[in-house]
Amino acid sequence: MSQLLRLPPEMLHTRPLPEGGAIITEIASGPANGDWQWQLTMVSIGQDVAFPTHADIRRQFVPLDAAVEVTFADGRTQQLNRLQMAGFDRANDPETCIPAAATRAFNLKLKDGVQGELIARPLNGAMVLVAPQGWRWFVLLLSGGANVIADHRSQVMSPDDMLWIDPIPGHPVRIEGGGELVLARVPAH
Repeated sequence: MSQLLRLPPEMLHTRPLPEGGAIITEIASGPANGDWQWQLTMVSIGQDVAFPTHADIRRQFVPLDAAVEVTFADGRTQQLNRLQMAGFDRANDPETCIPAAATRAFNLKLKDGVQGELIARPLNGAMVLVAPQGWRWFVLLLSGGANVIADHRSQVMSPDDMLWIDPIPGHPVRIEGGGELVLARVPAH
């Protein structure tokens, strides 16, 4: 049977970035043995902040509350509107994030050949998620309200609620409601 597991806020680890200007919240990582292959983080950014250097990861990044400008060492800039996704890696490593206003940003970091997917989008009505064998979904409701339904289980979500969905492979999971959300599909182990 599919599982719907709330992630209580007191389970999250928050710390200031060593470079200053932001606070990072580590939401989850896997596998659980300590040397993560994927990691979910949310960063609260109040001013210009340097991206930590990660030569060995690929990063999927989305600003949640305000637009940002991302700068690169070669002088390029990339404008990102809120909820607009960007992908970074060793060949396209960002240097600085300049927010238009205070914002949170969500990251999915991946090492080696590990795959994952980050989605930020409006929720208007119903959407269906399906995960193949070995995958799970993470949901963060940014605004509005939602009801997550898997098999005969349901979970009502309010803004800032976080939920893990461990579906039966190939079985649909419905999210109904209105608002905005972040979804991440990551390996189950």
